[in-house]
Amino acid sequence: MKRIARLACMAMVVLWWLSCAPETTEDPFTYNPTPYAFDVPAWFPPMEIPAGNPTTVQGVKLGRMLFYDTALHPTGETSCAGCHIQQQSFSSAASVLPHINLAWNTAFLWDASVQGPLESIMLFEVEKFFKTDRSRLQNHPEYPRLFYEAFGTKVITNELIAKALAQWERTMVSGHSVRDMAVWADIGLFLTDEEVDGALIYYTEKGDCFHCHGGILYTDNLVHNNGLDAVPPLPGYGAVSGQDSDYGKFKTPTLRNITLTAPYMHDGRYQTLEEVIDFYSEGVKNSPTIDPLMKKVHLGGVHLSVKEKSDLLAFLKTLVDTSFIHDPNLKTPF
Repeated sequence: MKRIARLACMAMVVLWWLSCAPETTEDPFTYNPTPYAFDVPAWFPPMEIPAGNPTTVQGVKLGRMLFYDTALHPTGETSCAGCHIQQQSFSSAASVLPHINLAWNTAFLWDASVQGPLESIMLFEVEKFFKTDRSRLQNHPEYPRLFYEAFGTKVITNELIAKALAQWERTMVSGHSVRDMAVWADIGLFLTDEEVDGALIYYTEKGDCFHCHGGILYTDNLVHNNGLDAVPPLPGYGAVSGQDSDYGKFKTPTLRNITLTAPYMHDGRYQTLEEVIDFYSEGVKNSPTIDPLMKKVHLGGVHLSVKEKSDLLAFLKTLVDTSFIHDPNLKTPF
């Protein structure tokens, strides 16, 4: 009887000790980020990545999920991909600027009102556009672990959301258009006579396109008043700078994948590239802030013939990168 009592007493002591013992502090998550290997065409300029946000496999994975997840929206109504559709070169019919090659940009939105590295515009999207409710992510069954794997913390902040999105956006590199393959890749692909003639129009004063849409990115990433209106109805960059001389200036969009990104201009006034070419040919209007690069504004445009317009359109079509819009690594992960 005494033996049974002694055993019962020992059992109670053990149970008491277990109840008082501290909970395990071992974290079930792992932080061991893997550097991301970019696939950037050799003919592209170097990509500058901020030291405070190195690109990792884990960060890109997280950013991709956030891009396609409606959890960024405070009521779950839409996602980044709702406006930035892969089949439309990550643009949409609402005249949304395409999300391609943004790693080489330092000014964002049509009025260039957000400037800095890619993290700057992503933070704007999180805080100003979506007004993200972080608790939706913090209480999510997966996101705290994914943030820990990418950044070493389970505490989700707007800055970390922006960093993850920026890492993902840097992987959206489009550089394998028909013209890239013909000019840079050396794979035996040649442009047609019509496309070559169109290139000559594009890269000479005849078409006068290359001043703003030059270089391998097909944009100077600057702002211009390109003569859409005699009296620009919107201030554009003028509202940002506060300078009258900037009134009616808007960012130069890239012409890469241009056939996929209709409608055109900052206000989406043109539905087709034919309309755009007609505007630059005969519809340019003078105004006090017209850009000096619009050298033939006094003539109302560059005045192309029907054949020249057709050739220029043929050339613009060679700037489309079909591999980009079908890349499985850029599709939704869900």
